[in-house]
Amino acid sequence: MAREKKRRAAGRRSRLAAVVLIGVGLLMTGGVYAGASAAVAATTNGSQTSATALSVEDGKKLFQANCATCHGMDLQGTEAGPSLYGVGELAVEFQVSTGRMPLAMQGPQAPQKPPQFTEDQIRAMAAYVQSVSPGPTYPSEETLDGKGDVAKGAEIFRTNCAMCHNVAGAGGALTEGKFAPALNTTSPLHMYAAMVTGPQNMPVFSDLNLNLEDKRDIISYLLFLQQHESIGGFALGSLGPVAEGLFIWIFGIGTLIGVTVWITAKSN
Repeated sequence: MAREKKRRAAGRRSRLAAVVLIGVGLLMTGGVYAGASAAVAATTNGSQTSATALSVEDGKKLFQANCATCHGMDLQGTEAGPSLYGVGELAVEFQVSTGRMPLAMQGPQAPQKPPQFTEDQIRAMAAYVQSVSPGPTYPSEETLDGKGDVAKGAEIFRTNCAMCHNVAGAGGALTEGKFAPALNTTSPLHMYAAMVTGPQNMPVFSDLNLNLEDKRDIISYLLFLQQHESIGGFALGSLGPVAEGLFIWIFGIGTLIGVTVWITAKSN
């Protein structure tokens, strides 16, 4: 009997053995899966990198498939859309990468929405338009670096842009359902593109109006606003004196009236 008990005791496995075995199995399975996923991802990235080098011919095909209905097969324009002669690659990049084009529906203004194409596809279409009819092109990195004269840029912006975009770049309403968009998330490239190409209701600022250094200063000012909180305290949406006056009228005078009523009630 003693030997039989000894055998049974020696043949029993610890309760933790099953847990250890399961843990080891899971670790091995996870390791194999992670290695396979990394290999697949590397292969996918490699194929994507080789596929992103789109040519002007690719841009032409994309344009003819998605834009020619309104702008014509040869950029000549139609009743549904304007000619693109002379607009240049900068205007194409701006309109398509901000989602304004392709246009969802006719209206007072093309709204901004998520883009329908990748960056490489957009650049390819822009290059195609530039090859057919050259126009404004991409600026140098120095123009977009945000290291211009912020104070001068603020002065130029207030003089030329604030009447539509608000002095803080918060945007504003225009006539007939149109509006000037807010600039608090606009990229430096699109700031420059808007000044050079004059999209929708915005005028074109050529070098005779604003030279390259002036444009750099304006971009620097807008980037400063994006990167720094309002030094005046609560910005109230940066909508200007109307919102500020309404706030003072409702909360400021309202508080004074409330205090006056409270004092009168206490005195009675």
